[in-house]
Amino acid sequence: MDDLDKALGDISSIRREMAHSTQFRGYGPATLAATGALAFLASAAQATWLPEPASHMPAYLGLWIATAVLGSTLTGTQMYRRSRRMHSGLSDEMIQMAVEQFLPAVGAGALMTLALFLYAPSVLWMLPGLWQVIFSLGVFSSCRFLPRPMIATGAWYLLAGLVCISLGDSRALAPWTMGVGYGVGQLLAACILFVTAREGGDEI
Repeated sequence: MDDLDKALGDISSIRREMAHSTQFRGYGPATLAATGALAFLASAAQATWLPEPASHMPAYLGLWIATAVLGSTLTGTQMYRRSRRMHSGLSDEMIQMAVEQFLPAVGAGALMTLALFLYAPSVLWMLPGLWQVIFSLGVFSSCRFLPRPMIATGAWYLLAGLVCISLGDSRALAPWTMGVGYGVGQLLAACILFVTAREGGDEI
């Protein structure tokens, strides 16, 4: 049994090493573009129903958290199905690797939002910028197993987040800060995946 356990452990290690050296193809351009469109729709909804978000922070947070959850659900569902097709036997390892790269950023963003909401509500205007900076870190962390041009997406989110923070007050809560930041960012990521998939002859 010891030999069998060792052999199974070796196989698992080999599969994980293969996953770490393989480009992840579980993200589909169409789904990422859809999440970008979702950000623009949420921005339009905010402009219509929350003209003064600083005075209605629970509603503002509810709108954008719901948007994030819906976008993550779409991306996660499509990632699972696409990975099964594109990576077949390595799909579990590839999905786990993708989640591990982004999970710290997601967790940090959620905990930071909760901490500011409970203990520092006066600086909640910083959230759009902080969210985008943290998201950029998740993108940068994932770049090692994504097409090289994807680093431009991380740079966009970092720049957009810093611009939001530099506004210095509740102007950072304007609809365009999240709509443009995430809408353009997700569409940029979708374009990069579309172009690289066509160049590599992969499924789009």
